[in-house]
Parts: sequence; structure tokens; C-alpha cells
Amino acid sequence: MVERLSWKKLVFELAFFYLPWIALGMIFGYMPWFLLIATWIQLIWHFHNQLKMSDWLWKDRSLTPPSGSGSWEPLFNGLYRLQQRNRRRRKELATLIRRFRNGAESLPDAVVVFRSEGNIVWCNKLAQHLLGFRWPDDAGQPISNLLRSPDFVRYLAKQSFETPLEITSPFNYDRTLELRIMHYTEGEYLMVVRDVSQLKQLEGMRRNFFANVSHELRTPMTVLQGYLEMAKDPDMLVGPMWDKAHGVMTEQLLRMNSLVEQLLTLSKIEAAPNIELEETVDVPAMLDILEKEAISLSGGDKHLFTFEVDKSLKVLGDEDQLRSAISNLVYNAVKHTPENAEVSVRWYLSATGPRLEVKDSGEGIEPQHIHRLTERFYRVDKARSRETGGSGLGLAIVKHALSHHDSHLEIESEVGEGSTFSFTLPERLVAKAA
Repeated sequence: MVERLSWKKLVFELAFFYLPWIALGMIFGYMPWFLLIATWIQLIWHFHNQLKMSDWLWKDRSLTPPSGSGSWEPLFNGLYRLQQRNRRRRKELATLIRRFRNGAESLPDAVVVFRSEGNIVWCNKLAQHLLGFRWPDDAGQPISNLLRSPDFVRYLAKQSFETPLEITSPFNYDRTLELRIMHYTEGEYLMVVRDVSQLKQLEGMRRNFFANVSHELRTPMTVLQGYLEMAKDPDMLVGPMWDKAHGVMTEQLLRMNSLVEQLLTLSKIEAAPNIELEETVDVPAMLDILEKEAISLSGGDKHLFTFEVDKSLKVLGDEDQLRSAISNLVYNAVKHTPENAEVSVRWYLSATGPRLEVKDSGEGIEPQHIHRLTERFYRVDKARSRETGGSGLGLAIVKHALSHHDSHLEIESEVGEGSTFSFTLPERLVAKAA
């Protein structure tokens, strides 16, 4: 272990070096010349070690210090230890920065660090995706030059970040971004950006849901209230008037009851997202019952029904949910098919799995409506839907029931020709014969 340099060691080293020269000067005389030669040798030795140290620091990339003696040995070793300490600190700092960046990259939000004057210091990959930043090309760029929303520029200039800011995505106007800015370090801010489009959509769906339920229930309740008020005067409801009032009230009560039942069915299906698909469902027997119910529902319209059913094709799943899905498709086909027109139902094993196709001969659906048919309370023709007793919940029930069976609703329609609603269950859900 090399000791550190001290003044005592320097004095001892100089005395040890000059004593022989002083002795030679005393013996031969010429003391000044011998001391001058000794001093030149000492200077040349120091210059040589200085050059070695300079080459080691600036040219030689070796970690091992050059060999030295005397007072230079502790200097070389001291610099070596200092370098080692700095390398360890740089390594620890690099590890800390890497951990911070890895943590920021794993966040589900975009993260941007910028200085108080607005210049970008760093951003994660999600910020590049959501905001269009390019890293490291945009390092040092003013953030207001890259995110040019007027609302954001005003928000940044106000320097009041207690409440978050919502702006439209610069790439997709259907997306909404929520920005939160907070103090990070001295002179720097941290901005967290989150895509809240889905939350906004769900909030809008919730508002529309309650508005639609209120609207759907208000009409029959208004009718019932009117007739009940009329019933206060016995002379108002006599003879044929009572029969008409009784029929209308019964019809409205049935409509409300149907709406409540569909709401309960939809809530029940949504409340059970994880179901065990182990129950054997006898779809052929279910379709046999639905055929009789469809004929009864048709009444005097004299629809032409065609049911092609593979009697041996049973599946694994939830019987109640599949019954809700299939019955809604069959009832919708009957309600939207004119008199003496054909309604066909086909249940068979396709190349990809058990498949149900329900085809009507109705007016058909225009293409712009098809992708919205499974939304709650969405109806193409609201007046006609109310006449047929439709609530706009049937296909929403079908959508959720099929999603629990790893399937989805397929809709094909041509205006004036009719529509085909179908779905295919996974082949693994085919029930094996005992």
C-alpha cells in the first residue's frame, strides 16, 4: 500500500538526492557546479514524469497508471484511485438513469421532461407515439413549437398547473389527451400525458344510456298517468272507451316490462364476464322451440319460415346467454320482415366451427348504420322500431353474449333485399357425442 505524499517525505527525498552531490562538491571543490548538475537532473526527472502523467491522462486509455518512484508514485496512484472512484460514480449514475428511463418507458402514460423556459430535456417512447415527438432529434426544442394546440400554449403561459388540461390529439381528432404538469427538479417540469378517449366515450355512453332509459320509460308512464287521471271520473271511461284505455295501458305495461327484462338481461350478461363454457347447450332443441314462437309472433303476417338445423350439433357454453342471443336474432328477423316474405334460419357446422345464420327479407340496412347496430338503444328508424316494440337493446345483448363465447356478430345487408345476421362459435366448443 502506497502512503500519501507529505512534506517530511519530500524533504527526506531531496536530502537523500542532494547529499551525494554535496559530498562530491566538498571532495573535488566546485560545489556550485555539482549542485547545478544535480538540480538539472532533478528537473529533467520531474519533466519526464510530467510527460508520462500527461500521456497517461490524455493518450493512453489503459486503466493501469505508469510506474513511478519517489514523490511521483503516490501522485500516480492517487490519480488512479480518483479515476476508479469517478468510474464507479458514473456507473452508478448511469444505472440510476437507466432505471429511471426503464421505469418511465414502462408507464402507461407519455412522459416529457422540459425546462422552465420550455426546452425539452427528455421524453419516453409513448410521448413519441401520442404527441409525435422525435427523440433525441427534438432535444432542446421548445415544447410549444411541437405541441401547438392554442389551449396548451395558454395553459403553459399561465404557469398554473393545479388542474389538468384536456386537448385533442394532434394526430387523431377522435382522441382526447389529458395533460398534467408538475414540478420535477429545480428549473424543470414533468408532463404526464394520458389517452382518456375511452373514458370520455364511456362517460358519453353512460349519459346516453340514462337519457335513453328515461326517454323510453317516460312515454308509457305518461300514457298510464293520463288514463289513470281520467279514471278519477267514472263517466270518462265507459263503454268502448274503457276497452280502448285498457288495451293501451296493457300494451304500455308490456312495453315497459319488456324493456326492464332486456335491461336486466344485459346487466346480467355484463356482470358475468368470466363464465365456464362447460355446459352442453342443445341448440337444435332451442331452435325447435323458437320456430314455434316465431310462427306465433308472425300472427297474421303469414311469414314463410325455413329452419335448416343440424340436429346433432350441440355446443358447450352458457345456455341462458346463447338463448338470449339466438332468440333476439330470430325475433328481429320476424319483426322486420313484411307479410308473406321469407325468414330463414340455418344452424350447421362450418369449416371454422358451429355457425348460425338468420336471414330476413326486410328493407335492409344502409351501410352507415351497420357498425352502430350493437350500440345500446341505437335504432335505424326510431318510429318504426317503436311500432314493432323494439327497444334498441336486442343486438347489444347479442354482442355481449357472443363475446363471452369468443365469437362476434356478423351483419350483411342490402337495401331493398334484406339482411343476414350470423355468428360462428369456436370449433373447440363443439360438444362431443357421449
